[in-house]
Amino acid sequence: MNETNKTIATPYAVVRLVEADKLGSATSPLGLARTVAVTNASSMPQAGDVIAVRTLTDSATYNMLELPTGRLAKINLGDVIVGVLGRRRALKGFVGDVPQTVSVGDQLHLLNLGGVIGYCTGHHSSLGDAIKVEVMGVVCDENGRALNIADAALPLRSNLGETAPIVMVAGTSMNSGKTYAAAELIKQATRAGLRVAAGKLSGVACLRDTLNMADHGAIATASFLDCGLPSTVDAGDLSPVAKAIIFKLNENSPDLIVIELGDGILGGYSVESIFNDLELREQTAAIIFCASDYVGAWGGIELLRKRGIEIDVISGSVTDSQMGEDYIKNEFGIPAANAKRNSALLFELIKSKVEAAGQPVGAGV
Repeated sequence: MNETNKTIATPYAVVRLVEADKLGSATSPLGLARTVAVTNASSMPQAGDVIAVRTLTDSATYNMLELPTGRLAKINLGDVIVGVLGRRRALKGFVGDVPQTVSVGDQLHLLNLGGVIGYCTGHHSSLGDAIKVEVMGVVCDENGRALNIADAALPLRSNLGETAPIVMVAGTSMNSGKTYAAAELIKQATRAGLRVAAGKLSGVACLRDTLNMADHGAIATASFLDCGLPSTVDAGDLSPVAKAIIFKLNENSPDLIVIELGDGILGGYSVESIFNDLELREQTAAIIFCASDYVGAWGGIELLRKRGIEIDVISGSVTDSQMGEDYIKNEFGIPAANAKRNSALLFELIKSKVEAAGQPVGAGV
């Protein structure tokens, strides 16, 4: 049995205890135990609200849950999972929204690896249906107040302040090579003796990418999850989130900050708002853009140029062959470097761009 018989009457709701089999990593800001208090319903659910659900279906293609430790665990039929409500707009994954109301017995779906839960409205053709779940309750405190990961969020900032040199890694879409490029840049910079901090400013909540950054040498990591966002879908202006993350990373006195912009510069994840902020643009010393093909590389160059922004290096799968690198350099006049074949070149190109921008790499904050 996953639900205890203990109930607690409060002025606001009837609270009971539920024993979870697994916690999704999207709940990690709250440091929850597996035994959680739940209440029956929420008439005004918000993105980031924590809920307990029981799985009703299985999936052959999307059946793993990332735990707060970063470990992946198999999702079994009937498992009680604690996750968070959120939205997703994945071009190559699931699409879903926060429901208008949440009550015990409602059926929702698992939208991502980190335990973001919502009502699924579609998915990529390579995936089967999202795992269907039944709501067991809204996770709450002893007074019946719904818990939200924003309860433990970093304070947002309107000003960035003094910062180490920032390198932004953007791309055309998910799976264009951004995380690989960011990780390899971190590795090479670390091997060169630099203290590198790293963050992720957009996407859907999951620890995998920031853990990968740490595995490659990052001394500190942070993401939009630390700002109480289960995803950045419809987040509006992300610049206060970006500045909060970068400010937090600067507390570790890094020599360099590598920032990944999850998803693409077009789409539903509010990435464009980062490039709209004048302070962030001025403090960005270099931009790596990842694309899967020539048209994507050209589109990224042109879209950012319309905003008065120049890309410094093209990477991603378009550069997986030497022919791709040569084409980018010859046709577009922009340096290209493949993170898989020659990450040392990627670092050298970025180091020269940062230093040319008047921000010596290795000076710290």
